[in-house]
Parts: sequence; C-alpha cells; structure tokens
Amino acid sequence: MPFKNLNDVKKHCENLENISIFLGYNANVDALKYISNEKEFYELFELLNGDCKKNLNKNLNENLNENLKIDINKVIENMEIYPREIKTVEEFLARLILAMKSGKPVEIPLISADLSPKFKKWLENLKFNEERIGGQVGIIANLLSILNLDKIVAYTPLLSQKQSEMFENKGSHTNIYYPVSTNEGDIVLKNINKAHKNDETKINRIFEYKEFSFEFDNKKIEVPRANRLILASRPENLRINIPDETKTGLSELGKNIDCAIVSGYQSIKEQYSDGKTDEYYFKRAVEDINLLKSKNPNLKVHLEFASVQNPKLRKQIVEYLYSVVDCAGLDETEIANILNSVGYSELSEKILKNSKIEDVIEGSKIVLENYNLEMIQIHTIYYIMFICKKIEDKAKNDIKIAQLKKSLEFATILASTKAKNGLITSIEDLKMGLETPYNQYGDLLRNLVYKINESTSEITYNDYNIVLVPSRLVNNPKSTVGLGDTISSGAFVSYVADLKNNNIL
Repeated sequence: MPFKNLNDVKKHCENLENISIFLGYNANVDALKYISNEKEFYELFELLNGDCKKNLNKNLNENLNENLKIDINKVIENMEIYPREIKTVEEFLARLILAMKSGKPVEIPLISADLSPKFKKWLENLKFNEERIGGQVGIIANLLSILNLDKIVAYTPLLSQKQSEMFENKGSHTNIYYPVSTNEGDIVLKNINKAHKNDETKINRIFEYKEFSFEFDNKKIEVPRANRLILASRPENLRINIPDETKTGLSELGKNIDCAIVSGYQSIKEQYSDGKTDEYYFKRAVEDINLLKSKNPNLKVHLEFASVQNPKLRKQIVEYLYSVVDCAGLDETEIANILNSVGYSELSEKILKNSKIEDVIEGSKIVLENYNLEMIQIHTIYYIMFICKKIEDKAKNDIKIAQLKKSLEFATILASTKAKNGLITSIEDLKMGLETPYNQYGDLLRNLVYKINESTSEITYNDYNIVLVPSRLVNNPKSTVGLGDTISSGAFVSYVADLKNNNIL
C-alpha cells in the first residue's frame, strides 16, 4: 500500500508541484440532469398527470402537452434501429433507454441545425439540475490546479466569458493560463479567467442515471450500474486546431512544459461549410503536436480518447495521431472500437461482449506495437491498468513497476473522491477516496494479471510491464462524468513527475 494515510497522499502531490502541462482542445459547459428513479425517468416524457407508469404503457400522447407529443411507437422502433445520430426526441429517448440497459457510457454528437423543431423545444423546456465546467480540458485543468501544478496552459478554440469563469485557479498561485499570440508571433500566457473572447458557449447536455428499474413498453428494465449519456454539442464554428497566429509560438511553449494531454478530436466533422474537411484538421493536429515537441524531445504527450460514433473519424484519430503521441488513455469500449476500426473485429466483439481482461490486454498490445506507443492506460469500472514497455535494467525496471502502481493508486483515490463527492475541491477531500474500499474483484484481477505476466503461451508479454490496480468502487456515485479524465490525468501526470524527479522511468 503506497498510501497509508492522507499525509502520504499530500507528499505525493508535492511531487507534482514542479510540473507544467499543456491541455488542448475541448472545454464546454456541462448541463447535468440526474435520473435517480422511475419517476424522474418518466418525467422526461413530460407526463402531465395520472399514473406515469400506466400512461406510459397505455397511450403516452393522451397525456402530453400538444406541442411536445412523443410517439411511443417511434421510441420503440428506434430502440430496434439503435440510432447513432440524434435528430428527434424519439431517437434520443430510445438511445437513452438503450444506454441505461447497458450501463455503459455513451456520447452522441448533437448538431443544432439537424434537430427537429419538437426536439429543440423539448430541450428548451427541460430543467437541468446543475451546470459546471466540462470537456477534458475543463475537467483536467480544474483538477490539476487543485493538485497545485506549477503551470497549466489550457487551450480551447471557443472561450466565452461563461466558460472562462468556470476555470478555477485553486492552487497556491494562479496556475491556469490561456495562450495568447502577440504581433511578433510569440505566445504570452494570460490568466484564463481574464482571457475570454466573444465566443458562443458550447453546452453539453448530460443525463446521469443511477441503478434502478422502470417499466417501458410493458417490460421491466433494470439499470445495472450508474452511468451517463452525453449529448455533445457541435457548433459550426468549433474548429479543433490552434490558429496560425498562435501556432508559430508552439515550439517555444513546448520548451517550457513537461507534458501535454490532447483530446477533443471527437468534435471534428467530416465536412465544414467553408469546404475544409476532417483530413485538414487531423493534419493540423499532427503539426501542433510536432511543434510542441520540436525543441523538447523529452516532452511526453498523452492522447485521451472519447466516444466516437463515426467509424471513419475513429480510425483517423488513431492513424493520424497515435504515431506522434507517447501515451493513450481509453476505457474498454474505446479500445474495442479502435480494434474494430483497424481490422480486429473479432477481438473487438469479444471485448464488447465479455469484457475479459485477457482480451483487453491482447488488444492493447496490438495497438502498442502497431503504433509504437510507449504506454496505454486502460480504465474500467473495476480496474485501472498500465501496459508499457520494460526497461532493460532490472533494478530500474523493478522501481518502475512500483512507481507505476503508485501512480495508478493515486488515480483510484482521485476517481473515488470525485465519484463520491461529485467534485474535488481540495487535497483534503482525497481522504474520502483513500477510505473507499477496493471493489470485490480486486484479488481476482490481480491474480489474472500475475498469470498473464507469467504466461508461456504463444501470446507473450515478456517485453511489457502490465500493472493493474483495482478501482475503489463507489456505490451510487454522485457523478460519473469526468471519471475517466480524472483517472487518466492523475496517472499520467504522476508518471511524468516520476520521470522528471527521479530520472529512472
């Protein structure tokens, strides 16, 4: 146990205080709707009176506001179709029910121009429970500020006043900055709270659900675990890239940071109104990363994946970007989707169907070798795992394993604190996470990884360290949004701090 008490956690946080990081590209406002029981689920259908359950199964339209009538038969039909794009309220409700049945996280792009008038009206009338910073850049920047990193350079193409004010400089000093270009082509760093532009506010609508059961179409549906569905807005003027006037200063910026986390590529569209395409923005993304690393070969870049509905875009993220980053963070569904995109459909199906750790490790090894990555980090509801290349020096390799485990342990503490509390407000909050027990499968998972490491089968892992830590499982978490980002950023920054402070990894 690397962390026996809160003081041990605080000492570990001190190791992070000389780390500087660049974050790009997505930040937004998250509007959260909590669904904790069947009554709150039925309220999404805007029933006006009577027995919700009875009316839902009988004739929904009789009990609805005339302007918001929902065709229950179309909801049922769409559940069979499994809509990947959402344009109507019936498609949304069908996909929400499917997500709740699976208990898995789902993110779906929402293009305002494509929505039906009824769906737009329905969204306007829906009352959300709270608003807070969202997107990987927003979530990670606020977390790392609390952990008191030296400097956090957070870039997002859209930065409205509302968004900029949601970044919270909570460290011992102002440490979240926005890169601003000068007339000379240099970059100056400005307190992000004062760097807002006249941009629109990007709002993602998030439906967080807990474990419960409900009736729909005269069937009982069980929600196996807490999770969420995200309707991710895609404004027309959102472009995932750094503009030319700022791009010229990236190489100098890279000299003065230790690492970077890039994300948000799921927002890239195949075609834009000005004629530019997805290929144009992926090429620019590669340029950004290469410029950041051009004067600092030791700079480590981590790519945080996300749910990507479009198989073509999913493949492009991997093909363009995995060759220029060092580390990747994914959940088990995301690694399965990547494998499917690059020609391993059978293994992908096995992971999606059975979630066996052996298959996840095999898939991770394929991705590591195909794209020459240094490390993959997998986070699931039951475990967090690093799969990375060994160091030849045995003494250093043994230390590496111990420190990788410590980084993962730190990440589980961060995640369980966020799940239990909804957010992390100070390092003192981490006591909650530290006191949260591991899930019931912890010993089984550790033994599985031990056997895989020692295996003499045809699929060997002699050149890799596979390090697993069970998750600290919070029953009925207050929030699940951002848990993957919290895990990945905490583990990655801890890993980079070991690189910098000990020079042994």
